[in-house]
Amino acid sequence: MQFGYSDKTQKLRERVTAFMDQNVYPAEHAFADEVRANRAQGNPWQPTRVMEQLKEKARAQGLWNLFLPASEKGAGLTNLEYAPLCEIMGRSEIGPESFNCNAPDTGNMEVLERYGTPEHKRQWLEPLLAGKIRSAFAMTEPDVASSDATNIQARIERDGGDYVINGRKWWTTGAPDPRCKILIFMGKTDPDNANKHQQQSMVLVPMDSPGVKLIRPLTVFGDDDAPHGHGEFVFENVRVPASNILLGEGRGFEIAQGRLGPGRIHHCMRLIGVAERALELMCKRVKSRVAFGKPVADQGVTLERVANARIMIDQARLLVLNAAWMMDTAGNKVARKEIAMIKVAAPNMALTVIDWAIQAHGAAGVSEDFPLASMYAKARTLRLADGPDEVHRAQIGRLELARHG
Repeated sequence: MQFGYSDKTQKLRERVTAFMDQNVYPAEHAFADEVRANRAQGNPWQPTRVMEQLKEKARAQGLWNLFLPASEKGAGLTNLEYAPLCEIMGRSEIGPESFNCNAPDTGNMEVLERYGTPEHKRQWLEPLLAGKIRSAFAMTEPDVASSDATNIQARIERDGGDYVINGRKWWTTGAPDPRCKILIFMGKTDPDNANKHQQQSMVLVPMDSPGVKLIRPLTVFGDDDAPHGHGEFVFENVRVPASNILLGEGRGFEIAQGRLGPGRIHHCMRLIGVAERALELMCKRVKSRVAFGKPVADQGVTLERVANARIMIDQARLLVLNAAWMMDTAGNKVARKEIAMIKVAAPNMALTVIDWAIQAHGAAGVSEDFPLASMYAKARTLRLADGPDEVHRAQIGRLELARHG
């Protein structure tokens, strides 16, 4: 396995880094100010001018849809080639969307690219790739333990030329955004099937379909997480054409595995960037502050934490690169152990590094003067999103035991 950067990747790294330095980091405070202003006016999910301007600049420079592998619609990068670029974007909360490389749109675009019909692609994939609309993914339900997706109770029932959808979903990320025009809905088409992994299907649901109702936006550690945000929705007798089914009835789990592999590794790639920025902020802070007669950087505990952070970040990066290489060479199914490993390792690593950085900043670390508090909240949610630690550890354990007969 070779983790060295190709010439193509190195050139893109330099361009993405320059774009972040020149455009994204300088726009962070203006973005936050605009969101606060929108919130004061009662609509924090209103799209920001700052983000739209960043997207225009990135697209003009050809730094657009870099995530989409094996497709002429993207940059044609492998997972291994995309990893260092995703890491750089992840250093800023507003980085990924600037390049049209943000969740859940990336996962949804990959689903449409892999499993969508030509009409699906024309109607939904093309405007998503152009950054003109947003999308959401509706799987998790409030009334069941959705970490076991076979528990999901929402129904997708055939009625003539339509499917009728009923159910309650939450943590439907991005759905409160007025730009969100389409969501992928997972529910049961055949609840009596003896094979519990063939009971579920996925269907495309336009957000303006009658019966799609926002119950409430959800908060994360007390914050509305706007303008991205998450919503709880009820679907009451929602009708969509039967042609909106993805791949066919009973193939929801198959699609989910195809979607969640790339989604999980993208989260982990971004978390490496988050941790790198937290360590950078920590180092700058401890070198500039004096406590008990000497720089904080000279305190023993600080040196130990800086060293351990460096070790942990590099360990996690190598795990992520290994998973990316496995996905590229052996496929997502064969790489399921490696994907599960990084999904546990990366968020926990990032949380530790961010926590040390907060501690080094003192009370300032939990304020909005620095991005650390927001980083921590988002990293903590990723120990739950796309499967909790416990589920991934159980899978890793079973696969390891199987190696020993």
